[in-house]
Amino acid sequence: MGGQKVTDKQELFARVPVPRALYTMAIPTIISQLINLIYNMVDAFFIGRTGNAYMMAATSLTLTMIMMNVALSNLFGIGGGSHVARLMGAHNPDEAKRVSAYSFYGAVGIALTYSLLVGVFLDPLLSFLGASNATIGYARSYTLIVIVLGSLPAILSAVLAHLLRNAGYSAQASIGLSGGGILNVILDPLFMFVLLPKGQEVTGAAIATTLSNTIACGYLIYSYRKASREAPLSMRWKDARAVSKASRKTVFTVGIPSTVLTGLFDVANISVNIIASAHSDLVLAGMGIVMKVERIPNAINVGICQGMLPIVAYNYSSGDHARMRDVIRTARIAGLSVSAVCIILLELLANPAVRLFLNTGSGNAEAALMTIAYATVFLRIRAIASPMQFINYHTSYSMQAMGEGHKTLLHAFVRELVFYIPLMFLLDRLFGENGLAAALPVGETCGAVFALFLLGTIIRRQQTSRKNGPRSETVRA
Repeated sequence: MGGQKVTDKQELFARVPVPRALYTMAIPTIISQLINLIYNMVDAFFIGRTGNAYMMAATSLTLTMIMMNVALSNLFGIGGGSHVARLMGAHNPDEAKRVSAYSFYGAVGIALTYSLLVGVFLDPLLSFLGASNATIGYARSYTLIVIVLGSLPAILSAVLAHLLRNAGYSAQASIGLSGGGILNVILDPLFMFVLLPKGQEVTGAAIATTLSNTIACGYLIYSYRKASREAPLSMRWKDARAVSKASRKTVFTVGIPSTVLTGLFDVANISVNIIASAHSDLVLAGMGIVMKVERIPNAINVGICQGMLPIVAYNYSSGDHARMRDVIRTARIAGLSVSAVCIILLELLANPAVRLFLNTGSGNAEAALMTIAYATVFLRIRAIASPMQFINYHTSYSMQAMGEGHKTLLHAFVRELVFYIPLMFLLDRLFGENGLAAALPVGETCGAVFALFLLGTIIRRQQTSRKNGPRSETVRA
């Protein structure tokens, strides 16, 4: 029975028509990403009901630390998960089990380390991120609960979801993450406006988020243990210790570039916050709203890429490179289509979209209206970047699926440190806050051109290798 289910997953990766296979893997992931996005945005939405632009600015500051949770989860989630898929393609389920267990315990260790470091250096860190006297109290309260206390369930949930997805259990992974998101939508107003007194809305949002993540993590542990009866998944300490040196190296070779990519994205957001806060707290609040709204197309496109990754990894390892390229091409068309639609919608609905996050009828109405004005302009400028952002995500995930960690790392450094962040400072100096917003589409375009060049070199190398003779792609234990 269990063997039959594993065979069904391999059939999906290896022989089901590409559009159907991608649809089967990507749709649950997209839904999960969107619901996950909603629960990340719902804090901002309900905080916006207070009309307090300084609370909004404080939660914008903490976004960078929340994104670091995502970066750290990629180390073992994408690094370990993609290797599990390649080992399945190489018909090595025993080592896949050991890799999954190693990734599980690695996630626990790195989450606890991150929580400790943030707790020790909290106030200096918030000041570095741009917190002012008006915002640091709110930011401190949110960070203590969501990061110091809540990083373990958040990071572990993401890693478990990656491992489940790469073993073919995309629906189970999505249910866990989505359930946490739905729960947060319910708990946020309860803690913010009912259980805690007025003025403690930020603390209430933080408690709701951490509680939701913890419950979602419990469900994912249950689903993971259940799936491990049929799939090459494990959380046994004995399996984690037995993982081969080659597999540990592979996990880090792919996981570190993915972590660096998201970490550099976080560094870019930190740079945005520092530059925006130098203009004013209201510019910072407006940019923070925009960075939440623009995550909608990003969430869909990341869902497409995460659904694509295990299929690409499996077929790369099994040697079916024609199918692998077909999957990459199909996912690219889907993502660019989504991006085009999102540009149109965000350009037309920019003002109503940002107004969802800040109430002008309570609190300081003048500050709220000015924040909305900034956010509307910023959103219309930054929305143009959506297709190029997808190309960067899509290419990076494709290279990770093929185990091309060094090229993924190179792309991450060039994209953020050579193009986006320098352009941020340059265009802000030349054109002010609107130049800061324009740095995103310009930087992402440069990064996408470089990414396509890197992916093209990998594909051409594979084609040349096949012409010159058979080449073993077996994944070693």
